[in-house]
Amino acid sequence: MRRNVTSVTEFILLGLTSRLELQIPFFVLFLAVYGVTVAGNLGLIALIQVNARLHTPMYFFLSHLSFVDLCFSSNVTPKMLETFLLEKRTISYCACLVQCYFFIALVHVEFYILALMAFDRYMAICNPLLYGSHMSKRRCMSLIVMPYLYGAFTGLMETMWTYNLAFCGPNEINHFYCADPPLIRLACSDTYNKETSMFVVAGCNLSFSLLIILISYLYIFPAILRIRSTEGRRKAFSTCGSHLTAVSIFYVTLFVMYLRPTTKESVEQGKMVAVFYTSVIPMLNPMVYSFRNKDVKEALAKELSRRNMLSRQ
Repeated sequence: MRRNVTSVTEFILLGLTSRLELQIPFFVLFLAVYGVTVAGNLGLIALIQVNARLHTPMYFFLSHLSFVDLCFSSNVTPKMLETFLLEKRTISYCACLVQCYFFIALVHVEFYILALMAFDRYMAICNPLLYGSHMSKRRCMSLIVMPYLYGAFTGLMETMWTYNLAFCGPNEINHFYCADPPLIRLACSDTYNKETSMFVVAGCNLSFSLLIILISYLYIFPAILRIRSTEGRRKAFSTCGSHLTAVSIFYVTLFVMYLRPTTKESVEQGKMVAVFYTSVIPMLNPMVYSFRNKDVKEALAKELSRRNMLSRQ
């Protein structure tokens, strides 16, 4: 692909809102949200690492989901916070492409980690006798590498399409980060290939990963109902409920983003939806898996109790 000549060296981010009276309140709000996101996800990763009871495939995949959520939020939120404080809300052309790359890559990594987590629940509930051998540590490592490699490839491919667009006029992006839809509207070259690739890749990966999750749960739910033990059914519903909650929030938000029409009003609505999946969802996931999961709550209580006893000595 031959790159078109680009004269634009930086872009201006118009931010979440232009209302001056909201800049400081929004800064404080999203700084708090980001702080909770970092603490929650790092705390969950650390808890899974230090507690032997959580050294299972399900929590191995959960620790990677927390890592991706942390990276996802960190790719967008610091720049958004900067737009609330500075009059000059600029981002360089190269930094914009880097932000685009990580955004696209991390979204696709999250797609397939959520799908892997559904497959893990399918193996644990529908094939419990084979679970230990089929979901060994080595197999889990092999499985988790694939979403990262695929996400890196997809992010690079989509960013290269953006790199080949020419930007020679307007440089104001009506968003708080370098999002593809408002960015490609500024291009002064043909955007057909980029737009086609963007919608096909996003649509196919969103649909395919969701299909894996739905098929897994078509087998999981009847298997749970066949469990004779009330405690066994409760535990199975608890772990699956946490995953389904995270899946529902993530996919519903993306479907709303993906299916809405392209109008001036939808751009502003898109900012609100984008806030939800870049800031709120990464904050909510650790809470969902902590409050709805007995193993995590017990492991957290044990670690806090142990640290409390050590501090008294």
